[in-house]
Amino acid sequence: MQLSRRDFLKVVGAGAAMLGLGANIAPPSLGARARRVPISNKMGYGVLIDTTQCVGCRSCERACQVANNLPVCVATGLTPTTLTFVDMHNTSANPSAPVIQPVKRQCMHCVDPACVASCPVGALYKKDNGAVAYDADKCIGCRYCMMACPFGIPTYDWNSPNPKINKCTQNCMADGKRDRPACVEACPNQALMYGKREDLIAFAQSRIAQRPNTYINHIYGEKELGGTTMLYLSKTPFDRLGFRTDLPSEPLPDLTWNAQSKIPAVLGTVGAVLSAIAWWTHRGESRKLVEAPVPVKNE
Repeated sequence: MQLSRRDFLKVVGAGAAMLGLGANIAPPSLGARARRVPISNKMGYGVLIDTTQCVGCRSCERACQVANNLPVCVATGLTPTTLTFVDMHNTSANPSAPVIQPVKRQCMHCVDPACVASCPVGALYKKDNGAVAYDADKCIGCRYCMMACPFGIPTYDWNSPNPKINKCTQNCMADGKRDRPACVEACPNQALMYGKREDLIAFAQSRIAQRPNTYINHIYGEKELGGTTMLYLSKTPFDRLGFRTDLPSEPLPDLTWNAQSKIPAVLGTVGAVLSAIAWWTHRGESRKLVEAPVPVKNE
């Protein structure tokens, strides 16, 4: 059976409508991606954390709690009221002979953060200084950022009647009292250094070159997921410190964008095919209705 001009236009129109619909049904992260502020290695600032210099005094914990008006306590992990904590990590494979290495944990402030790309309302955003900031007034508590973060950083306030997420945002620098994070100012052993990310990387590289027996030849955060603004030096392999070492060097938003950008075209193609199938299946029904005899009532 040949396709008439009118039927052909119907099929093409239906396919075009589905294509337009597919273009408008973009996942939340596509809209959020346009809100991201690209921060190059030369623009962003960051913190270099030398784990070999950390003595586990927890001064950074207390300074963070005070600067952010949070309850002062000994932290055991990241919570809505604990934005950084010192993890007393056992690096020994022998449980009976533990070797404790203090490691400061907090938001990694990725150069190209997955949490920002996944937020459908722009509550998370990238600041010019490299920090990943958070606007609680915009947050709808969807927890997409918690699922997107490869480091498991954002935490959720389950006890609140209006629950939101929380994380380190370096808001302590916005009070006009300091030009570097409160945790960096409080460190008595210079285990934390604040500065331009490119300068911190150069300094870390020189420190590794000068002390090859003290440090492993790896700056954690330099390349992981496109880079983070929180950088680490260590004498112990990072997997033994509890760090993820299976991360790619490509930013996660780029990986998801490669798949998400094809969604409109796929939806449009599927819609056009389904429209053609529906037309082909029901192509003879209208003719049968016209040709069907009309019953005559007996009077």
